[in-house]
Amino acid sequence: AVGFRAPSMIRNLQWIGDLDIEYDLSTFDTDPFEPQPSGVGTIFPFFIKGTNGKPPYVEIPYTLVQDFTLFVLMKESSPKIWEDKLNWIADKGGMVLLNAHPDYMCFDEILKPNMEEYSVKHFKNFLEFVLKNYKNQYWHVLPKEMASFMRKNDLETNEIKLKNY
Repeated sequence: AVGFRAPSMIRNLQWIGDLDIEYDLSTFDTDPFEPQPSGVGTIFPFFIKGTNGKPPYVEIPYTLVQDFTLFVLMKESSPKIWEDKLNWIADKGGMVLLNAHPDYMCFDEILKPNMEEYSVKHFKNFLEFVLKNYKNQYWHVLPKEMASFMRKNDLETNEIKLKNY
């Protein structure tokens, strides 16, 4: 493993800097519904200085509200919030990262999702929206590939000053 994501998005980026990692996925641009609601305020990956002699790592914030929050807690009936945010991010040239949880998806279209699930059709509809509206306009990569790209292109100047993340 070359990356890390803190459980429940409860994080301390300075502590994460002690890990021997290339990237971290423990932040979000803005999400007031998380246990630590302070977001990093950017739709772009950025570097965090390592600690105790560790090299910097790339912090990759998720930029679309998590599926559980959207469909289970807020009971949204479509991925329109994701679609609108995707359009806004694309207009700004930013990065879309969605943190989805298959364990909350109900894959059986006959059964009604239980109270901690949502229909997989919402996720499927969002992916179809992406394909229909952004085909051949995006770079689909794994987090480790994003971190590698940032290092190879010497983007370490894209660094956010740590607050209490």
